[in-house]
Amino acid sequence: MEASTSRSLVSRAIGAALLDVDVYEEVEADRSATGQAATVVLAVAVANVIGSWGAGGAGIAGGVNAAFLGWLLWAGVTNIVGTRLMGGTADWGELLRTLGFAQAPGVLAVVGIIPLLGWIAGIGIWVWTVVAGVIAIRQALDFSTGKAVITALISMVVVFVAMMAIGTVLGVGVGVTSAVM
Repeated sequence: MEASTSRSLVSRAIGAALLDVDVYEEVEADRSATGQAATVVLAVAVANVIGSWGAGGAGIAGGVNAAFLGWLLWAGVTNIVGTRLMGGTADWGELLRTLGFAQAPGVLAVVGIIPLLGWIAGIGIWVWTVVAGVIAIRQALDFSTGKAVITALISMVVVFVAMMAIGTVLGVGVGVTSAVM
């Protein structure tokens, strides 16, 4: 790719948010895009922290840590469910990249700081991110949308429970919703 890394990152993030299947295929195959996917996760974590300002969130460090932990767990659990239970073909890195970019709509979470509009927008952003996650899973695991939906649901539940358990053991809130999506 001739474009600079930052331009490539921005165009990929926009394409992922617009549910462009070609972008998911591109980042799945591009092993060098893992850092870009991590940047998307970081940007979304910061947007979530800003959007929840004053709502008693975990703060920037807690929000970022929860986002990265959730991302790593989601890709790992999705890999296990998708390959072993559902018969897909992908490795952890492919899911890490596609699921990282699938979080791109979450940068809009900054609107959460606006009273009333914030929680309404939050619901829309969450649904949008879930749809992007299903597309990411479908493209990475090379199977049907139905299998991707089932894989996404199973993995999100497992990650949700794991994040709740981690939060309980550590005695902290770990931002479960932002960590799963």
